[in-house]
Amino acid sequence: MLLIVPADPLRPRRADPHFAPEARAAREAGHVVGLVDHDALAAGGDARRAVAPVPVGDDAVYRGWMLSADAYAHFAAALAARGVTLRTAPEQYRRAHELPGWYAEAAAVSPESRWTVGDARAAFDRARAELGGGPAVLRDWTKSAKHHWREACFVPDVADAEAAWRVATRLRELRADDFTGGFVLRRFERFASAEVRTWWVDGKGLLTGPHPDTPDELPVTPVDVSGIAPVIARLGLPFVTADLALRDDGVWRLVEIGDGQVSDRPASVEPERLIAILSAVG
Repeated sequence: MLLIVPADPLRPRRADPHFAPEARAAREAGHVVGLVDHDALAAGGDARRAVAPVPVGDDAVYRGWMLSADAYAHFAAALAARGVTLRTAPEQYRRAHELPGWYAEAAAVSPESRWTVGDARAAFDRARAELGGGPAVLRDWTKSAKHHWREACFVPDVADAEAAWRVATRLRELRADDFTGGFVLRRFERFASAEVRTWWVDGKGLLTGPHPDTPDELPVTPVDVSGIAPVIARLGLPFVTADLALRDDGVWRLVEIGDGQVSDRPASVEPERLIAILSAVG
């Protein structure tokens, strides 16, 4: 396996400090590590120059900062020109990374959702009407602004058009150039546990740990992935994460699916465990 991680912007011959533990664990396990200029990729710069330090490898996995689906496609193409094949193809990355790509398969085990294409008020109002009344959580196709919960994430009642649009407007402002796809309204559900992050390689659940936002918290109730496993299998993606939470009625719910390459690893999960699951299949 070839592990590709972002270079440190200040010392480009070294791994970004956030991903250096995984790079070190990969080398110790006998894998090759390559460095890329993430900032250039994310900004739409010269992708071939950004990947120039990466050695040739036909089973490459990226572990780094988030990229848009379009930037990832340019990244993959630049690597392919050097003879490097990413385990996750661009269309697979998009499917995992953007909610509309995975929601249809997951609708039965995840909060009811409606979304827009673009940020127009009329499309947002149609999505509100389709969801109906009651509280909802707002995000775009890839990310929420949950750390701005009251002003840019939580909608107390989607039937209140003006209040809902104020939240949407604020989300749009905060996401700025990172706003992706359109608005997503997800029916609010009450959870009785912290989220857990599960890691899946080729449809197999190989690691369960805390969510990065709560790295030292795991639910008392054993995590039940039996309802989620068929969803991951149907998606047919090589490396994903699924964030789960226990609803207040005792049912485990799928909060989010993400591409595993850009899903953060909490510090409480040893980098060697992540490298081990990536090495196990491939």
